[in-house]
Amino acid sequence: MIKFEALGLSQPVLKAIGELGFETPTPIQEKVIPILLEGKKDIVALAQTGTGKTAGFGLPLMSLVDFTAKRTQALILAPTRELCMQITQDLKNFAKHMQGANIVAVYGGASIQNQIYDLKKGAQIVVATPGRMVDIIDRKRVDLTTINYVILDEADEMLNMGFQEDLDSILSTTPDEKNTWLFSATMPDEVLRISRKYMNAPVEITVGGKNQANENIEHIYYVTHERDRYAVLKRVADYYPEIFGLVFCRTKIETQKVADSLIKDGYNADALHGDMSQAQRDHVMKRFRNRTLQMLVATDVAARGIDVNDITHVIHYNLPDEIENYTHRSGRTARAGKTGISIAIINTRDEGKIRTLERITKKKFSRALIPSGYEICEKQLFWLVQRVHDTQVNEESIASYLPKVYDELKDLSREEIIKRLVSIEFNRFLDYYKNATDLNANASGSGERAERKGFVRLFVSLGSMDDLNRQTMKEYLTQTSGMDESVIPWVDVKNSFSFIEVKTEVYEAFINAFKNVEFKGRPVRIESRGNREEGIPRDRNRGKSRFGGDGGGERRSFGSNNGGFKSRRRGSGDYSGGSSSGSSRDNDRGGFRRDKKSTGGGYKGKKKFSGGGSW
Repeated sequence: MIKFEALGLSQPVLKAIGELGFETPTPIQEKVIPILLEGKKDIVALAQTGTGKTAGFGLPLMSLVDFTAKRTQALILAPTRELCMQITQDLKNFAKHMQGANIVAVYGGASIQNQIYDLKKGAQIVVATPGRMVDIIDRKRVDLTTINYVILDEADEMLNMGFQEDLDSILSTTPDEKNTWLFSATMPDEVLRISRKYMNAPVEITVGGKNQANENIEHIYYVTHERDRYAVLKRVADYYPEIFGLVFCRTKIETQKVADSLIKDGYNADALHGDMSQAQRDHVMKRFRNRTLQMLVATDVAARGIDVNDITHVIHYNLPDEIENYTHRSGRTARAGKTGISIAIINTRDEGKIRTLERITKKKFSRALIPSGYEICEKQLFWLVQRVHDTQVNEESIASYLPKVYDELKDLSREEIIKRLVSIEFNRFLDYYKNATDLNANASGSGERAERKGFVRLFVSLGSMDDLNRQTMKEYLTQTSGMDESVIPWVDVKNSFSFIEVKTEVYEAFINAFKNVEFKGRPVRIESRGNREEGIPRDRNRGKSRFGGDGGGERRSFGSNNGGFKSRRRGSGDYSGGSSSGSSRDNDRGGFRRDKKSTGGGYKGKKKFSGGGSW
């Protein structure tokens, strides 16, 4: 494996990165550093977020800049204040053993007079956001005619944010004889235009495919109804007790609303968006970097400067409007060779966008079932047990308290102490989720939960009309069958019937337990919905409600002789003649097809509707 020493970096730089713990270069660093050290070529480098692009251009820059001179020799442009400050700090770390190095950050939201004062001292490297750089140039407080190197970091995002005019203005003030280094995670047409206009026969280096997502990220998505989006977010946070994640929202208003709701519900969260002052943003980022926040809710723009290690999850509260932003978002996790999870919360209209993302990023997106209350309680229980097991005991400090503790607990057995200790925290989740409803919506919009491996879907001829709810239904079924509640992790109570899931291994015993069983004088019917993966057949007549409708959600037709319409849909209605939620899929881009027919002055034809979104 190649080492940094083999790339040609200067000794002060090698000493600095050695102290930082850098040993071997990432693929993008290994490819670009030798070329950049020549100091003679323009370069376009494409690599996913989190692959070490800052060090890729920062390390050779440290070896090329003459820090004995006071003139400005390098200009680095970045899209956001946070990224600007992050790059500046990284460069200062790389220049730790460089005598006379002065690296100045220039960005909005801070005193421009202080920044001008720092520039007057003689900054060899200026790191700036485009808007503030234009202001500095207009005030004639910086001389860019001596520039040797211009670096455009996150070039695609600068263009997405509308900085094209500012970039043109800044680059036009720099000398023709310079080297331009363009680093980007994606390669839209606008970035290609800049490379052609301001670069001379650039060398293009690509690590991974263009627009391709990080290899170490697992991409999953949950399908739910719009009204349940926030509830799904809370379940994700509860299902991953050790989450250290970023939650992305589309707008500043939504970002603040979601963050406020999480804080109100007791989660360790905060917001980051453009309406916050620089002091507020700095405070939030400090808390996030110190891991005193578990979840940071942010807009795409505000999060572009976030370079925080060990982020475990990226959650897309809504999918971004621009496809490229998904790559930038998900790239916040799985940095430096680690693994991470990217979770998208979508509604039934957005599955077409998932297919588009799969095609462009060349990654498989797995649809997952939203964690049930039982699954969350189980996860929280064993996480608590693990914390108890791994807790370090300060023997010296606790010793004087133990005799009184032992005396207080002397009448309890070992098993009782364990149960009560675990229950202190576990009971909170148990109480909250004991009547939790299923939040999954299926792809066709029917709201029907997808079948999953290891479980069997059953139809039960009892419902809310029998004065049963989710909890009392589960209690009745487990008591009658003589089985533990854990074998029935999911219950969905309808008006006149219900659906449940039972573990495959107890399927036959469970069915047999209800032969010749009556509830309030009426026979109880429990029939299989079938699960092809488990090899369990579907009961042909399952799912019929007491009103004659197909409660199991099979295909049905609705008709009217008075200008109505006829369609084929999958639904979960309680009786025939009523309405059904959802419709059959027509294509893989979120569209649906419905056949309409009218005999009472209406019309006949086929209409095709495409899903929402701007892709």
